[in-house]
Amino acid sequence: MKVIVDLTRCQGYAQCAFAAPEVFAMRGDEALLYDSDPGQGQRERIERAVAACPVQAILVDREGGRHRLSPETSRGLGEEMERIGRIVIVGASLAGLRAASVLRREGFAGSLTMIGDEAHPPYDRPPLSKQVLIGRASAQGTVLPRHDEFDVRWRLGVPATGLDLGGKQVILADGQRVRFDRMLIATGLRARAWPKETAAGLDGVCTIRTPEDAEGLRRRLAAGPSRVLVIGAGFTGCEVAAACRELDVLVTMVDRGPAPLAGALGAVIGRIAAQMHRDHGVDLRCGVQVEALEGDRDGRLRRARLSDGTTMEVDVAVAALGSVRNVEWLEGAGLAAGPWGVACDAGCRAVDANGVVTDDVFVAGDVARFPHPVYGFQYLALEHWGNAVAQAEIAAHNMISPQSRRWAHLALPEFWSTQYDAEIKSVGVPTYADQVVIPQGSVAQRRFVAVYGYRGRITAAVAFNQSKWLEFYAGLINQAAPFPPSFRTVDQPPDVHPVPAEVPVRPTYQATVVVTGHTPGQRRATLVRRPYL
Repeated sequence: MKVIVDLTRCQGYAQCAFAAPEVFAMRGDEALLYDSDPGQGQRERIERAVAACPVQAILVDREGGRHRLSPETSRGLGEEMERIGRIVIVGASLAGLRAASVLRREGFAGSLTMIGDEAHPPYDRPPLSKQVLIGRASAQGTVLPRHDEFDVRWRLGVPATGLDLGGKQVILADGQRVRFDRMLIATGLRARAWPKETAAGLDGVCTIRTPEDAEGLRRRLAAGPSRVLVIGAGFTGCEVAAACRELDVLVTMVDRGPAPLAGALGAVIGRIAAQMHRDHGVDLRCGVQVEALEGDRDGRLRRARLSDGTTMEVDVAVAALGSVRNVEWLEGAGLAAGPWGVACDAGCRAVDANGVVTDDVFVAGDVARFPHPVYGFQYLALEHWGNAVAQAEIAAHNMISPQSRRWAHLALPEFWSTQYDAEIKSVGVPTYADQVVIPQGSVAQRRFVAVYGYRGRITAAVAFNQSKWLEFYAGLINQAAPFPPSFRTVDQPPDVHPVPAEVPVRPTYQATVVVTGHTPGQRRATLVRRPYL
């Protein structure tokens, strides 16, 4: 039995924890943890929890066979080319699985192939740095529900190594070629490893991205290391540090930025997060970098040298240095793909190296980079669970729909993070801001809403244990409501005034392009690599 909770939708009403307390547990006011792979003995209680959830955020894998088209869905498909043929999904991910589900649900009756570089079926990543590390769930239990329902031909454990765009073929590592009429790229990300290869290979130096990563780190934490070093204070790093403290493991977290989460939320809110971690016993060092990881003669990690001149003895180091988009297999394919991801339009159609949208290649999930009208048509690449789901649904719908019926991906970005007893949630893009204000709640109690603005309009909101308000603020963002908000709230602080958001300046990815040809019909652009650039 599989359970998954859409925590972007969950608002912390806790009805599930009352109905099935052995499966769902609340930490603090709104932080929900759950077992994604409970025993069949819990089915009746879980069904009650599903029915009781006010926002219907719980999905349960109900046995019932493979998905088939209903007569109502099948009627009227006729000879529409969009509904037949061959679709290949490269990336056995959350986005890939959701796209497969939508394709079948909306009447696609052709062949559907899913290619994945990992040997296991699609799994849910958020629990890996939360429930799994503290022993609340198993890494193997994070497999997503209904992965075998959609009449899919699975090619797992065989990475894609190339794309023949003209021949409409995906080239696999075993030399085989898979033909397609339309294709979805959903290859996602991988964890950025420690950059020094020798140190990265030491026993005790870890990353966390896959079930194997999470299970390995869980075993190390359960063994009671003398101290863990977390390198990087983004969301993954903060969640790992929080898990260490819940297990009563000493942990030092270092980050070269001014505060934890500053890269995502700005330094103002980051400093609130910093105090939260220090209050829970984390040795937090900001503005500090790890200069070296050193091991013993047996290849085991023993110490770390920091830029502040200190040396510390550590048994485990977790490199939480961000991620790398899986685009190498697309080199030379003619798409606008690079470190920034795969460029696409708001309808999820991939953009080629000439800047022209393609008709048969679509992109969704963490690897996609797309323009969002709400944010000045800037290209965004979002590494969030909710975006992967929403964008995959748009891509799947558009793949089998005529031009006049296609949709744009206009959903506001949302994400969440559970740290200690705090549920941190966001809507919008907090880094697209020049000011921030806290119009309601209490920072001291870590129960508040922060609202972000850019040039006089609201662009984002972040809630600490106040997620029920985010739907309201999402409406204000969509309406381009003025910033700062002028309305009064029931729990307004006595001193409400905007301050600089202190968001980082994002690096701009540079693409090097060579243009050949003379006449308009001959000119072509090619992405190239230059060692001197």
